[in-house]
Amino acid sequence: MSEHMRDGQTGAEGHVRMKPIPKGRIQMWVVLSLLLFMAAAAGGVLLYIWNGLRPAPPGEPVKIEIPKGISANRTADLLEQHGIIRNAFLFKYYLLYKKEGGQFQAGLYEMRPGMTNDEIIAMLNEGRTVKPPTFRFTIPEGYTLERIADKLAAEGLVDRAKFLELADSAEARKWSSAAASIPDDERLIHPLEGYLFPDTYEMETGSTEADILKRMMAELDRKLDQLPEGWQEMLEERNMTLHDLLTVASLIEREVAVEEERPIVASVIYNRLARGMPLQVDATVQYALGETKDRLLDEDLGIDSPYNTYKIPALPPGPIASPSLASILAALEPEETDYLYYVLMRDGSRTHLFAKTMEEHQRNIRRSEQAAAAREAEGG
Repeated sequence: MSEHMRDGQTGAEGHVRMKPIPKGRIQMWVVLSLLLFMAAAAGGVLLYIWNGLRPAPPGEPVKIEIPKGISANRTADLLEQHGIIRNAFLFKYYLLYKKEGGQFQAGLYEMRPGMTNDEIIAMLNEGRTVKPPTFRFTIPEGYTLERIADKLAAEGLVDRAKFLELADSAEARKWSSAAASIPDDERLIHPLEGYLFPDTYEMETGSTEADILKRMMAELDRKLDQLPEGWQEMLEERNMTLHDLLTVASLIEREVAVEEERPIVASVIYNRLARGMPLQVDATVQYALGETKDRLLDEDLGIDSPYNTYKIPALPPGPIASPSLASILAALEPEETDYLYYVLMRDGSRTHLFAKTMEEHQRNIRRSEQAAAAREAEGG
């Protein structure tokens, strides 16, 4: 018998018997294998998540339209389709984790591949859309509706006839809260007169005549919201309407150039109305004539028109121009005075002389004429 045979064990057929592997060692290897598999799987998942959430490769900017009412999930799909993010599925879960997506704003965006997820989310939350081409126009205070139409037409922004036709339509009165208060009065030359707020506007290129009218009317609504609290009640106490207020404001706008005189001229208007006196405002006659004159003739003052405040002891049927917020405030909160008259001081200051009596008013007229003569003598 060889040495090998002596040291080993043989079975009946002479085969060598191997020692059995302990159970504990088998279990250990199984556990280690499972742990290695799980670690590999976890690493793969983490790698998948990391790769899916990292910025897309840099590239040229891309324009993406985010429609109104679209969900955050659908937005994620659009971002992936345009190459802004790598994985929409993971981005959706990222939004859930960050509690984002509910404030995304619709519009046309210009995004560049390579943006981080947080940069994309911030852009959508803030609505940093691509701004469309715009145009600007300025309507000075005191412009009439026809002068507004002339200016916009001269700048190539509207068709004058179409603009005026829309402004005079019954439909236009539905386009703002203020305009809804315009009375049905056949005497009104232009019902919307005074309801287009004078300001500088910026609008999208391609805006129509209706768009411009609506924008200017909406601006008046916004300005009226800035009036002192309870202003409607103040008007009711005076038995006035918003239409009356804007009418008075338009007279102030056309008569006054110096800011601090607005409330004083307002007091003259109200004082004369309270006494049943004609207002004798030259600007109302000019409005009735349809033209601005440096000096009105007697025949002008005799024009048969409801806007001729030399003949009617009341307000004209409506505004004669677009008043500023300052004039509206002056009409709402006039100075408390006993003045019944005023005359322009013709010394170039554009100020007025105010009087309580006709005698005082006549003296002021002479003073104004003397100032004009002195100025002319000086070559002013």
